[in-house]
Amino acid sequence: MNNAELIVATLRAAGIVRGFGVPSGNVLPLMEAMREGGIDFVLTAHEGSAGFAADVTARITGKPGLCIATLGPGATNLATGVGCAWLDRSPLIAITCTLVQVQHGRRIQMWIDHQALFKPIAKASFMLRPGEIASTVAEALRIATAEPQGPVHLDLPEDVALALAQEPAAPVRSFDSAALCSGRTGRERSAARSKDESAALDKAADLLRRAERPVAVIGASAMRMQHPQLLREFVERHRLPFASTTMAKGLIDEEHPLSLGCIERAKRQLQRRFIQAEADLVVGLGYDTIEVEYEAWAGKVPVLHVDLQAADVDSSVTLAHEVIGDLDVSVAALAAAGPGGHAWPEGLVESHREAFQRALRPSASAGLPNALAPHEAIDVVRRVLPRAGVLAFDVGAHTHQIASQWTTHAPRTFLITNGWSAMGFGLPAALAAKLARRDLPVVCIVGDGCFQMTCGELAVARREKLAIPFVVLDDGWLSLIKVKQERRALERYGTALSDDAYRDPPEHYFGVPAVGVRSVAALERELTRALAASGPTVIEVAVDPGSYSETVYD
Repeated sequence: MNNAELIVATLRAAGIVRGFGVPSGNVLPLMEAMREGGIDFVLTAHEGSAGFAADVTARITGKPGLCIATLGPGATNLATGVGCAWLDRSPLIAITCTLVQVQHGRRIQMWIDHQALFKPIAKASFMLRPGEIASTVAEALRIATAEPQGPVHLDLPEDVALALAQEPAAPVRSFDSAALCSGRTGRERSAARSKDESAALDKAADLLRRAERPVAVIGASAMRMQHPQLLREFVERHRLPFASTTMAKGLIDEEHPLSLGCIERAKRQLQRRFIQAEADLVVGLGYDTIEVEYEAWAGKVPVLHVDLQAADVDSSVTLAHEVIGDLDVSVAALAAAGPGGHAWPEGLVESHREAFQRALRPSASAGLPNALAPHEAIDVVRRVLPRAGVLAFDVGAHTHQIASQWTTHAPRTFLITNGWSAMGFGLPAALAAKLARRDLPVVCIVGDGCFQMTCGELAVARREKLAIPFVVLDDGWLSLIKVKQERRALERYGTALSDDAYRDPPEHYFGVPAVGVRSVAALERELTRALAASGPTVIEVAVDPGSYSETVYD
């Protein structure tokens, strides 16, 4: 066994079955080891997409993701996807295959210091050295999956990859598909908590009992709970209206009668006014401020922060108390605590939720002919996609609209980056989701700007025979930036994508059939066909961007 084969054996023992990347000669030893060792290599069009896909693989499967690139430009391209995993808290192993050891540090073609490159955006960066291969990979897996989870970078010199292994495989943990945390339930682990943890939980329970109108806000850390049903037990036990951040949508079905919807996206002021006017305590459940800081929306309402890490807040936030530790333990304990006499008026939550959803669908628009309002297109996709289906989408004005408007029914079915917020996430996210769960329907929604960035990944979907409808919202602008220009009274400049936003698409992109639609009925028909197809389809929807100006920041 050579060292490349030892690396693959160690990763395979941890349950990793797929890696994404772009090869070079330096990558070939690792690719050959993957071919022989049972880890699929998925060729992407760009290394950044490989990083995004590895991130989403971890979210969907509960196992660390894997992405691979060559040195120099391959590594710098990969860094965009690795940064996504860093701020969105996804565990992955990023391997750069580099020059032979004697060439390191020289002024030589393509060589840069990979450790310096990845240090700010990874939990750790290791050079793989002879005699330390298995132990280093095992340590990388441990670090990546320890909270807060994230990426670990490994640099693999080509001569080290080809050299015979000098050590046996190291024991590593095999991750199941449920979660990347302890196999014990929150209830089982609660019996072993420390006195300090018990005291913190007792104080939190007392704050809850004394509050008259507490509201819960669920955040991204809760995505990694082994038993997310504890969240529902908690809000029902205490009769708490709950909202969620963008990434946490679906941890409790948003059709639940206590659901308020998403905060800090489209029509955000409605959500802010409701919380600040009606609530007397905000309970942040797994609330990671990497998505949006408390001071942006909580106002003067006291905050009870329950998370894996302490809250990052400024002096304007009234931080009443913190419970820091295992979320399954904390939420289970609070769900078991005696409820208080909360005084939420009958029907208030329902009427607010209905008003919020109405406001997201303005009747007036710029009146462009033969075009849909963005909310109309999104409603069609939600209506056609089965409840258990997965939505992957991208960054832009449509992100705000989707996050607020879309009803999410289950965990891990709503895929977006909100810590890193990089354009180009949507297509590779959809690819990774479908490769991980071919049994589930997957739809991708992207803006036309994002599509221009990553349309090459359609070739991956075609090669892998992935029946993904890629719905492109074609409005001819970088609409989010255009709205920001409008809000600052600036001229529109540098944000037009096309002088003819509504031209018909070509017959295909990279062999993937494309169709243009201009009506609700046509979109519903083509989306239904695409979900039943044997491979991917591009559906370009002409949308009127006018309503974004009314909904995105109001």
